[in-house]
Amino acid sequence: MITLPATTTVMMDGISESFDPGVERTEMERGVPKQRIVNTRVMAKIKASFYFETVAAADEFEDWYFDTLKRIGWFKFRNPRNGRELMVRFEGGSIGELTLIDDAAFDSKRTVVMEYLR
Repeated sequence: MITLPATTTVMMDGISESFDPGVERTEMERGVPKQRIVNTRVMAKIKASFYFETVAAADEFEDWYFDTLKRIGWFKFRNPRNGRELMVRFEGGSIGELTLIDDAAFDSKRTVVMEYLR
């Protein structure tokens, strides 16, 4: 089972979760709109930032993304909010931009969106 590299740290600041409710809504001429459930399972998303302490850690993550995950693969991720282990993938295969945190260019981070079936 594929997991994040050990040198990748999930930053607790800025984590958010959302999901598509999978509900179809039909507006009525009069009265309350009708709603019905479309899907039994819904796609949920977790937005998080990954922290890399060194340049080597950031490079290791990119190597893992291209070589191990093959950009669109599923991997195990522990939800920091509740500790549940999830099978997730990156939304659209995107890992966002690498942003430097300090002037020395050692610390960096990526903000990513992961998705999973709930």
